[in-house]
Amino acid sequence: MNSHSIIADAAEPFRSSPTARWPVEFRPWSAWCGHAQFAFWLVEALRPRSIVELGTHFGLSYMAFCQAVNTTGIDAACTAVDTWEGDAHAGTYDGDAVLSALKAAHDPAYGRFSRLMRTTFDQAAASFADGSVDLLHIDGLHSYEAVRHDYETWLPKMSDRGVILFHDTEVRERNFGVHRLWAEVSKDRPSFNFTHSYGLGVLGTGDALPRTLSPLFDAAKDPHAAADVRNFYSALADRTFPPENPGPLRRALSWIGLPRLGLR
Repeated sequence: MNSHSIIADAAEPFRSSPTARWPVEFRPWSAWCGHAQFAFWLVEALRPRSIVELGTHFGLSYMAFCQAVNTTGIDAACTAVDTWEGDAHAGTYDGDAVLSALKAAHDPAYGRFSRLMRTTFDQAAASFADGSVDLLHIDGLHSYEAVRHDYETWLPKMSDRGVILFHDTEVRERNFGVHRLWAEVSKDRPSFNFTHSYGLGVLGTGDALPRTLSPLFDAAKDPHAAADVRNFYSALADRTFPPENPGPLRRALSWIGLPRLGLR
């Protein structure tokens, strides 16, 4: 197979996946909305036994993980960790009301395999054995110091199949430092970075990553192939969350002061 055919086919494993046609069932406002369908693909491909999210807020990303677990029938334990008190980047909000609304949707649908932990990330880490987490999503305070601390605290918890997601890899305003950490940690590990919806970095941390992740990490090695994959998921997000009808999402992002960087 020549390089041209590899590039031309880079998005095919994602386009042909049934996960590309799943509806996003839980749709509160979120800067993460452009990555929901990728979350579906990742859960189906990785088939994680344990999923942990650090920073859940309204819950779109976490509920996407749970929807994928439920739809595929994977035997996975899922945990969302948040204080639901806000921070310098998420803004302040009525955490009791936000958590209550999330629980109303979450508990009946996913409570049998998922839990919402209202605590700090550091306190939650004590509840997980080293090597026990297959998929970790880091989306808390986004300063370089904070995200590095979260990464270093939770890295020992990752299994030999581990994958870590970092949201906001493309934001360079308001003291966001995820892009700095991403540049450091992605150099020597399998990785892929989406540039829409504020950026999502996908980092393979384990030494026994399943081969089903190869279409993603192999695409990252060629800029044309990587662009094909990014464009596919960006376009899919546009169809699911049309930018011409953003409704409360853009108003909410404006309220907390986030820049409108390629919102999907």
